[in-house]
Amino acid sequence: MDLKSKFEHFERINKEAELGGGQERIEKQHASKKKTARERILELLDTGTFNEIDKLVTHRATDFGIDKNKIPGDGVVTGYGKIHDRLVYVFAQDFTVFGGTMSRANADKIVKIQEMAVKMGTPLIGLNDSGGARIQEGVQSLAGYADIFYNNVLSSGVIPQISTILGPCAGGAVYSPALTDFIFMVNETSHMFVTGPDVIRTVTHEDVSKEDLGGAHTHSSRSGVAHFTGDSEEQTLMMVRELISFIPSNNMEDPPAKLSTDPIDRIEESLNGVIPEDPNKPYDMKDIIFKIIDDEHFLEVQPDYAANIIIGFARFGGKSVGIVANQPAHLAGVLDINSAAKAARFVRFCDAFNIPLVTLVDVPGFLPGTQQEFGGIIKHGAKLLYAFAEATVPKITVITRKAYGGAYDVMSSKHIGGDINYAYPTAEIAVMGPDGAINILHRNKLNDEEKVKAVDDYRETFANPYRAAALGYIDEIIYPKDTRVKIINALEMTQNKRKSNLPRKHGNIPL
Repeated sequence: MDLKSKFEHFERINKEAELGGGQERIEKQHASKKKTARERILELLDTGTFNEIDKLVTHRATDFGIDKNKIPGDGVVTGYGKIHDRLVYVFAQDFTVFGGTMSRANADKIVKIQEMAVKMGTPLIGLNDSGGARIQEGVQSLAGYADIFYNNVLSSGVIPQISTILGPCAGGAVYSPALTDFIFMVNETSHMFVTGPDVIRTVTHEDVSKEDLGGAHTHSSRSGVAHFTGDSEEQTLMMVRELISFIPSNNMEDPPAKLSTDPIDRIEESLNGVIPEDPNKPYDMKDIIFKIIDDEHFLEVQPDYAANIIIGFARFGGKSVGIVANQPAHLAGVLDINSAAKAARFVRFCDAFNIPLVTLVDVPGFLPGTQQEFGGIIKHGAKLLYAFAEATVPKITVITRKAYGGAYDVMSSKHIGGDINYAYPTAEIAVMGPDGAINILHRNKLNDEEKVKAVDDYRETFANPYRAAALGYIDEIIYPKDTRVKIINALEMTQNKRKSNLPRKHGNIPL
């Protein structure tokens, strides 16, 4: 074969690989409002930066006549490129080739990419669109999944791992995304479930649609499995790019800094009137968040799940922070099973990747009731306590209003390692609210008039930040208008913080 023929042969094989399952299957993919694997990668990465690895790998199976059908790439596209000029590794399952099913060969491709991402210290992004295990390969396919899961676990807290669900993801395939840091889904085209509607109908006789069982809305609002949802693949992939802009490439780096035009000494006078005079009247904590962060740019995580707590990424003076905030506008901002678990995992991510934590507190306590107690609020609430106590990143806390009982302790208080703890003059720091306290103190022995006076006296004595400040539990009482300036000063002061926990293999978080 002469040189020209060799080049022509290479070009033919190359085009065959890039065509995947062929034009007909590509058109079917487009008809389903879905992009191909390569189109998704090009949409996600900076223009012209994608470098493919293992483009010509084919499967090695022989059963059921599959050896007569080999397609270069074998159903997954892998490689590296850049997002915001920073290196990332990516794999994209190709539904046009064997339905994107997992073979031993394409599992090996993903494993190679995982190991390279860890070695180079860069984020790994998976674009999932697969029919699951390739039945013709049996246990080899299952072994491939397990190898991927193993790497997910070993990489956790070392590099950021991001999963996007852009089609079906069922059975064992859901566990790799579940092990990663963030899951993105697309409304109406993404589905995740361990067992599908047909199996459920057979076993439990429940009749449920694919969308209701495992769609983006279900997982973003009911199960809490998904962290972000988009209305289209394009929007979802842009959200991935936005997330990458807030987080470092690995656990040894600081988060990327961005030049900010928002003045660091900006005073926000409107915040002085944001806390209602009536302590039982709700307000929206986001009214504070958006006023104090850079350019009102807040990337909220899990906005539709456990809305009584807010988590997300923002910047102060161009530097990334993770925000955890009670939301008085939803369930009065109480802590419950779902909100505690939601916030705990976010705190642990931020701590693993050197992202400072800013906590805004307005919490009346833990949600009472048999449903919460039987559901294990004790151990689930302890997750958040554990996460904040274990975190060694800078921790800045602002108590805006209520901080009652154990919930005061849990929300990054001074006692569990808060570095700088501020409080507004409107803060109420006590064992419990005035009404409940008076009922216990006087055992209902007071008439109505005496009770009103006792409640007022208790509120005057305890429903303020001054006792805590006198004991050094609050570092400074601040005007709400100064919140941004004070937080930026505290973040600057703590930027060289060095703290290590006691040596151990790992802790035993109450799961």
